[in-house]
Amino acid sequence: MILITGATGNVGRHVLHLLVEDGHAVRALTRDPQRATWPAEVDVVAGDLADAASLGHALAGVDAVFLFAVPGSGPGFVTAAQEAGVRKVVLLSSGAVDDDAEVQDGPIASYHAEIEQALRASSLEWTFLRPDVFAANTLMWAGQTKSGDVVRGAYADAAAAPVHELDIAAVAVAALTQSGHAGQVYELTGPDSLTHAEQAQIIGEVLGRPIRFAELPAETVRQAMSAHVPAPILDGIFKTWSASVGRTAPTTTGVEDVTGHPARSYRQWVLDHAAAF
Repeated sequence: MILITGATGNVGRHVLHLLVEDGHAVRALTRDPQRATWPAEVDVVAGDLADAASLGHALAGVDAVFLFAVPGSGPGFVTAAQEAGVRKVVLLSSGAVDDDAEVQDGPIASYHAEIEQALRASSLEWTFLRPDVFAANTLMWAGQTKSGDVVRGAYADAAAAPVHELDIAAVAVAALTQSGHAGQVYELTGPDSLTHAEQAQIIGEVLGRPIRFAELPAETVRQAMSAHVPAPILDGIFKTWSASVGRTAPTTTGVEDVTGHPARSYRQWVLDHAAAF
């Protein structure tokens, strides 16, 4: 039995469906089982990673867990998993984690690193997936592309190597179902370094109409985003964008090393999500 946490998320839902397609026994942990439609083969259980006491039933009989990182959940989850006899945990961590840093830079890196440390100190077999920038982040432009041909945002020349969530899921499935991944840390990126402006251009090419990126002052965009993004996380986003201007984003072969196929391109991701734009 494989337990999927974050089973309705960008990555978790693909992990769940890939495992079901391969014939594995799958259980999904959710705070509200009624809020999503699940494949008939999936055993759905109620529980909350933030409440370790709720995990006993969900972990009973489970061999491996796909773990979505929830701040502060590491120690409680590890204790519950060890008590339940879980063998393997594949953590969806973050590319922001820096193994050489005494103090992590920002809240995202910090809470992922804390959960990583709890797993390292445990008796569980662990694998860490550290995706960098999600291609799905550009869904925040969808409202603009639906209403016009201009994407307005900060830092037109900020570069990233956006990774397709299906590739992250494929790596997770390999680590959950195959041997040889214990103790491994996989840095996951897409194959190409692309600026915000280049990503907008690719969206336009897929849609069949020119779309351009119009750069706005960073503070203007920050104020607009502050309505729905916490300030500490927003600080990290803008720091990353600013630092990446004029640089080529690093790429890795992590996806291909694990799955045997090259990472999908950003263009492929847009093709897969064209309806959203």
